[in-house]
Amino acid sequence: MTGNASSVDGHPVEPGERSGVLHPDNLARYDAQWIPPAADLAEVVDQYWHVSWSLGTGEELDQRIIDLPAVTATVEEGDVPAPLAVTGVQSGAWRRTIRGSGRVFAIRLRPAGLAVVSDLTVQEVNDRTVALNETTDGRLASLTRAVAAEYSPASRARAADVAIRLLLLERPPARSGLLANRIMDELRGDLRKRAGSLLAEQLAVSERTIQRALISTVGHGPKWVIRRIRLQEVARALVLRPSEELAAVAVELGYTDQSHLTADFRSVTGLTPGAYRREVARLTGV
Repeated sequence: MTGNASSVDGHPVEPGERSGVLHPDNLARYDAQWIPPAADLAEVVDQYWHVSWSLGTGEELDQRIIDLPAVTATVEEGDVPAPLAVTGVQSGAWRRTIRGSGRVFAIRLRPAGLAVVSDLTVQEVNDRTVALNETTDGRLASLTRAVAAEYSPASRARAADVAIRLLLLERPPARSGLLANRIMDELRGDLRKRAGSLLAEQLAVSERTIQRALISTVGHGPKWVIRRIRLQEVARALVLRPSEELAAVAVELGYTDQSHLTADFRSVTGLTPGAYRREVARLTGV
């Protein structure tokens, strides 16, 4: 395989993006960037991202994210839980209290990616953050150490490209992983898409095959994945359109009704959409 140079020109994570950040005003407090991986790693890496922060003494930020159904490997410095870690798909909103100062460089994997770069299964990491070392996962620990040896986000992205490319030569993506990638692309591209026979027909596989591919790579079936992706857009819509009727948002995003959207949002965030809008307004002073 010939390597392609990574495009390391990152761009800021904007408050209006579908990032899943529940309090996007916090992004103004961080240096938060997306950095694209090399094109030849598209089946393994979804995105690199980098954040850094420096808060005042005693200052805290409660950061919650409705994350994409993806496993993420991180290199962390400062006031952080572990220097090298892997975090699985979260059933609820991912949550961390940000204090002091620190930096994180993250590798958000595609569904096919975990089996390429790691010896851990998705079931071993979901709803957990696992500190990486030779005992927990030597393969992924080696990758993240190579990234940690660099300093700037751009050089870390290049180091990740090189290390992942070597791992990919040793262990190409499985067919089920590549199918899961295709499924995820379809679901992320159409927020109103539903699981079932139409999706299976479009992908020329059985519904059972779709179910198995997603369970083995992200730990959840297609209905759960659709729900999670849609909730990212719900959070975005609630912030960007604070006065829009919730019923209209529900119709736009394919919910059966407003109560369905409300129950779905509350089950993951612990807040009703109305309470979330009020919290955002309080924090932003709007």
